[in-house]
Amino acid sequence: MISVNSLVLYRNQPALVQEIAGGKFGIVYCTATPNGKSPQFATQKVRDKDILLLVERTDGSKSLLSQLLAQEPDGAAADERVGPLYQLLSEEEDAFSTPVPFCDLCDYDGAATTQEVWRLYRSLKVSLHFQEAAPLHFIPRPQDEIDRMRERNLTKGREQEIREAFIQRLKNRQLDLPADAQLMQDVEALALGKSDKSRTMREAGLTESPERAHKLLLDTGIWTIFKNPYPARWGLSMQSATERLASPPEEERTMVDHVAYAIDNAWSADPDDAIAFDGTYVWVHIADPASSVLPDSTIDIAARSRGSTLYIPEGAARMLAEESLEDYALGLTEPKGGMSRALSFKIQLDEKGAISNCDVLKTVVQVKRYTYQQADEEKDSETLAPLFQIAQRNEERRLQNGAVAITLPEVHISVSGEQVEIIPSVHYESADLVREFMLLAGEAAAKFAFKQGLPFPFVSQERPDLPAEVPEGLTGQYKLRRCMRSRSVGVTPMQHAGLGLGMYSQVTSPLRRYSDLVAHQQLRSFIDGRPFLDKDKVLERISAGDASASAAVRAERNSNLHWILVYLSLHPEWTGDAVVVELRGKQAYCLIPSLAQETLLTPRSSVQLNQVLQVKAGNINIPALSVTFQEV
Repeated sequence: MISVNSLVLYRNQPALVQEIAGGKFGIVYCTATPNGKSPQFATQKVRDKDILLLVERTDGSKSLLSQLLAQEPDGAAADERVGPLYQLLSEEEDAFSTPVPFCDLCDYDGAATTQEVWRLYRSLKVSLHFQEAAPLHFIPRPQDEIDRMRERNLTKGREQEIREAFIQRLKNRQLDLPADAQLMQDVEALALGKSDKSRTMREAGLTESPERAHKLLLDTGIWTIFKNPYPARWGLSMQSATERLASPPEEERTMVDHVAYAIDNAWSADPDDAIAFDGTYVWVHIADPASSVLPDSTIDIAARSRGSTLYIPEGAARMLAEESLEDYALGLTEPKGGMSRALSFKIQLDEKGAISNCDVLKTVVQVKRYTYQQADEEKDSETLAPLFQIAQRNEERRLQNGAVAITLPEVHISVSGEQVEIIPSVHYESADLVREFMLLAGEAAAKFAFKQGLPFPFVSQERPDLPAEVPEGLTGQYKLRRCMRSRSVGVTPMQHAGLGLGMYSQVTSPLRRYSDLVAHQQLRSFIDGRPFLDKDKVLERISAGDASASAAVRAERNSNLHWILVYLSLHPEWTGDAVVVELRGKQAYCLIPSLAQETLLTPRSSVQLNQVLQVKAGNINIPALSVTFQEV
């Protein structure tokens, strides 16, 4: 029977009963026994079901509790303590199936004092010879089970020793590679954004973050600076889609009798637009993957999850399967006659250059490919000159309607193995030509969808609050960019003030942008007389695709900066021009055209806007994506 000063078991630790009142027991137990310091105690009122009797009467002193806790046996000592008792009980016929009450074990053992009873209890709990079958009831284990447990414990012990040695090597940044690389997988998972925790970093006393994990992988030689973690960190695949599109269906198409021109960068491998003028109509021909990619098909869902093709310096991870380009990109069959299937926008312009009408047709068109450089060289030719004139007229129209033209430095970054190349982008007039025709197509598609009551992905932008006067040079371009509002994508046509258009939609990149693919699916359904998606479903799809595309944009931005920092690390002698575009007290905010980067620095003397400073790079931190530029 439990009485005052009884030793009881409370939450698997010893406690003393100090009082009994109202059917409850007031107990005291030890909460902590700091080395070399006085133990700490707590009191609690509990019910009889919360405690188990170990010793009916003791001296009742708190010091007894700390003495008991100080006698915790290890495994070897516990086995030795209960060994004779095990030998005695194991000879019984039903020894390994019948639990024995703890009080009987105390009698067999001869444990009489409080200290002896507690020592026996803890030894039974710790020893491999016994297992607790019920509260304060123990049963011997068979010898073969004991042997197996000992072997497992030895293995765990060896594994722990190996782990501790590895953690020490990690702290010293002296890993045994490649063997230790297997033990760093959780660090890699954190650096790649596949986990938000790392047991290894925690055990090494390191802060758990993707940036710290990246640095640790560099410091230990698991990774080199040529590892780009950002696509994975943003949840993006660096591999193109794998499910190939079906061959284009056999269907009635209009055979157009002119040649269209696909003009793009020299390194472009997925041309999806071509332009032409037949003397009456402006034509914009767009690749037609929507002819086989139906809404909610497996390819459509996979494309939605990507949002867009991912373009990083290492290459492209395409929204649609690479193997499908031959069937759907424009002009890739040029050696065979250049005939391509397209969804075409046949646009009629009025005397002021505005769109007066647009038809959308399924066509077959002959496509001739040009690089920007080739097109610039032939801009005055009989075939291309009319296109340049139309583009110039459209740009003037947009500017009169309030369009904001911003030109800031751009670069092309390429990576091959451990070679990084950064080439400032050349501005070609033909790039402006293509841009204007794409804007015409986007405006015409938006007007067509609105006129027909077709739910459609419209792109809009609020009017910026522009300064009364725009400074010259890069300072002015930078100031204009800071004024611009974010774009919006929805199913309601609204003004795109930045482009100077009353309504606008993006329809010219269905091979690499999901919202464009949705637009094409809607247009084709309308043309064919099939049911099309309602506004809610269109909005749902373009919202999901836009979220994924935004992740791709961030991954591309981070990847570009990563490779710029790698380039600067490989070229410590680099210096370049920095153009002052904003003054902030004693500091100057600058654009670095040769890197297409921005930086805040402190000049040695006072500077003026658009002044050019020579700078060099220092304090390059690749995991943190940071670098400090200083005046040379």
